[in-house]
Amino acid sequence: MAEEVFPSARWQYCREPDDSQSALLVQFSNGRLQNPGNMRFTLYKNNDSTNPRKRNQRILAAETDRLSYVGNNFGTGALKCNTLCRHFVGILNKTSGQMEVYDAELFNMQPLFSDESVESESTLDSQAKSFREKMDSCIEAFGTTKQKRALNSRRMNKVGSESLNRAVAKAAENIIDTKGVTALVSDASHNESPGDSVCLPPCHADAAKPEDVYKFEDRILLAAEAPPHFPILSPVEYDALQSPSEAFRNVTSEEILKMIEENSHCSFVIEALKSLPSNEESRDRQARCIWYLDTLIKFRAQKVIKRKSALGPGVPHIINTKLLKQFTCLTYNNGSLRNLISDSMKAKITAYVIILALHINAFQIDLTMLQRDLKLSEKRMMEIAKAMRLKISKRKVSLAVGGEEEHRLGTLSIPLPPAQSLDHQSKRRKMT
Repeated sequence: MAEEVFPSARWQYCREPDDSQSALLVQFSNGRLQNPGNMRFTLYKNNDSTNPRKRNQRILAAETDRLSYVGNNFGTGALKCNTLCRHFVGILNKTSGQMEVYDAELFNMQPLFSDESVESESTLDSQAKSFREKMDSCIEAFGTTKQKRALNSRRMNKVGSESLNRAVAKAAENIIDTKGVTALVSDASHNESPGDSVCLPPCHADAAKPEDVYKFEDRILLAAEAPPHFPILSPVEYDALQSPSEAFRNVTSEEILKMIEENSHCSFVIEALKSLPSNEESRDRQARCIWYLDTLIKFRAQKVIKRKSALGPGVPHIINTKLLKQFTCLTYNNGSLRNLISDSMKAKITAYVIILALHINAFQIDLTMLQRDLKLSEKRMMEIAKAMRLKISKRKVSLAVGGEEEHRLGTLSIPLPPAQSLDHQSKRRKMT
């Protein structure tokens, strides 16, 4: 039996047909085509030619009279065999007996079903929902039993804003009808002018020494209807300042110069650090007081405290709790409680800063410097200082750029001058 002889051909590798795109091989996921000649193919490529990941990305679209198909060489729908092996397409020239071989890429074509009405409806519905409503929908579909129980509880406890506003408006109308507008205005003006005891710490007018007028450890028990007073620093709070005040206690002249350059601390703190005593016990006390004063000034600069740690992790927990409890008031806004530093609380912080400054600086302080550090008007600073029974004087101070300017000094000395309320000036203007 004669052996069958197959015709031979020369093999020639030609790389890509156009140096940018391999030959395309397609397979259809839903079967074989009965009429391949009726297909219309369109190839899309990524325009980003500089990105090596994107420049070879391709999308192949095919259309027939009945269906549309789409395939790509990237993403989750791409075939992994394109990266694991290479495909080739050979074209045989029967006349010359030479087979030209080109690189090829395989695309898996999948039918594309589009329902524009359903898609547009779901898109509009999704855009109309808020983020909270979308999260609730996810919890309803895929959430745990605990999450679904919490969702149902929240919905049951939710009160419609419109009904709440109507109830508040109705209650306000009833109060106005009952008390009258004149009585309400009188009550409001009374509430807007609280006594000095709300802002100022307890003052011992009969003290024999300046240091006993405003005591660190003092806490006066008042009547039930009066606001509580807290000590400037209790023994436990004073002990808690040992660790955070260590940097001030061991500060060097180079570090003070760096503070001045970076403007990281106010002028009063810088000047107080320059004159720290050499005695170890006195230096430690001064450093703790300076650190607490610096913390109060930074705390006063805020308006709303949105987190429990108001000034960051460096503040001891007991001090942070003291600041929130003593110098803020709770407000309800958008369904949550917030700590607000109101104007009266800012005045209270200013009073406590003045007391700390007096204890730091031998009971005589530069009120003008402190007023600028607290970003207060001179008029308001003088009102608070006089309400705290300080003696006000003037002094010329030399400036670094040359020249002099007039500063107000506040001195706590015995005997104390007559008391003057915080709202004394405004009341006098109303009378005139």
